[in-house]
Amino acid sequence: MPAMPRVCIQSEDFDLGLEAAALRIADGGVGAVVAFVGTVREHSSSAAVSAMELEHYPGMTEAAIEAMVDQALARFDIRAAKVIHRVGPLQARDQIVLVLVTSAHRGQAFQACEFLMDYLKTQAPFWKKEHTPNGAHWVDARVADDEALARWGIATGNAS
Repeated sequence: MPAMPRVCIQSEDFDLGLEAAALRIADGGVGAVVAFVGTVREHSSSAAVSAMELEHYPGMTEAAIEAMVDQALARFDIRAAKVIHRVGPLQARDQIVLVLVTSAHRGQAFQACEFLMDYLKTQAPFWKKEHTPNGAHWVDARVADDEALARWGIATGNAS
């Protein structure tokens, strides 16, 4: 049976339950599955959000996220990880991202999941455009996201 991909960039929605089951089912050493699902908020810091568009650079994005998964596997005692990130047009409340991590025990799985999300927020090559009543605009990097990644000992170079 071919190995499941660790990184999927797709326009289609995902099913948390099916993805979690698929990641853990073949590994009898899994004692914990930790998942994070990110969604499109209805409100940003300045306005209501009706939709969001996500763009990426095919090939580069997958390679960057694969490298993130490699780092998580090297840093934490985890058994597997999977990242699904959606691109294209999304509506408010739609799912955007899924990060799944399996391990023998919960602590390492929680840490690795948080590490991967912190990394994704700052290092993955995605571009987000929010649609608001005032028009559409590209979303800038946030200092708080850079600070979250810095606690793992990784500098982003984005903070001003």
